[in-house]
Amino acid sequence: MPRLSVILITKNEAANIRACLESVAWADEIIVVDSGSTDGTQEIARQFTPHVHLHADWPGFGPQKNLALSYATGDWVLSLDADERVTSALHAEIEAALASPQADGYRIPRLSSFCGRFMHHSGWRPDHVLRLFRRQHGRFSEALVHESVQVNGAVANLREDLLHYSYRDFGDVITKLNHYSSAAAAQMDASGRRGGLSQAILHGAWAFFRTYVLRAGFLDGREGFMLAVMNAENSYYRYIKLWFRQRR
Repeated sequence: MPRLSVILITKNEAANIRACLESVAWADEIIVVDSGSTDGTQEIARQFTPHVHLHADWPGFGPQKNLALSYATGDWVLSLDADERVTSALHAEIEAALASPQADGYRIPRLSSFCGRFMHHSGWRPDHVLRLFRRQHGRFSEALVHESVQVNGAVANLREDLLHYSYRDFGDVITKLNHYSSAAAAQMDASGRRGGLSQAILHGAWAFFRTYVLRAGFLDGREGFMLAVMNAENSYYRYIKLWFRQRR
């Protein structure tokens, strides 16, 4: 049976990391790269694996995940975020795929929750993410945010869900909204994009309409409306932050 390495990057994920690592305790190897947690994340991770590495200098999501990948020694790699959980059904499907592989990488359908509700619309479903791949055939993009796995070879889909507890409450929404919009603004600035008030307003309005109307966010109830507003704010803040970066 091929060996499987699970890789994660973390910072202050004490609320999530235990449940995540419990869901993959069956893996041959678990690699955690932490960027300076102060809430006990590293201590919890060491209860599951000796392979906990501290790299406090934050280079962005893509480079940090490639760093975690460099520590892996398994034939296959499963990349997770701390707020994700592998179900028993997905575990069985992964083992079957590794026993008789039909591809070099696999996309996994992700079922995500927003403030306590699993979202089946709003552009969050279906959400296939490429997370399982042959170590020698895959690498993450160098994007500072919204990184992706790039596989040299065939890619197929699994069927069982990866559970994603992405936003626990509204405080979590605000914290991540600020973090992701700042990272996106930095990435846009590096790529030569221009910011401005008019762009911020137009992109924000379009993000709400796309999420709530075109992607049927209204079918996700109150949380669907909240998610549409969050997407609008994220787009608005990205362009406003980009504008202020460029004004400086």
